[in-house]
Amino acid sequence: MAWILQIAVMISSLLIFVTVLLAFVRLILGPSLPDRVVALDMMTVAIVSVCGLAAVQSGDSAFLDVAVVLALVGFLATVALARFADKQILRGKNQEDKRG
Repeated sequence: MAWILQIAVMISSLLIFVTVLLAFVRLILGPSLPDRVVALDMMTVAIVSVCGLAAVQSGDSAFLDVAVVLALVGFLATVALARFADKQILRGKNQEDKRG
């Protein structure tokens, strides 16, 4: 592999690691459920990009198959969590209406 490609992969790996770390902090701190859903989706995208970097570095296209499957699972998880969050918000509004 060319030296410039090695440097680009190393820099990209470092930036992706920082992205996952910051998203994990947002996942832990919240403060709301939508914040956590977006952080989890961001972590999924970053991990998909790790699979892409692994494919570039190793020259093996099997990592791209893993990236596609992981992206699909991440998308479905995000949709499911968004629906859950929407139901929680609607449930909270209905309880407020009953109180007031």
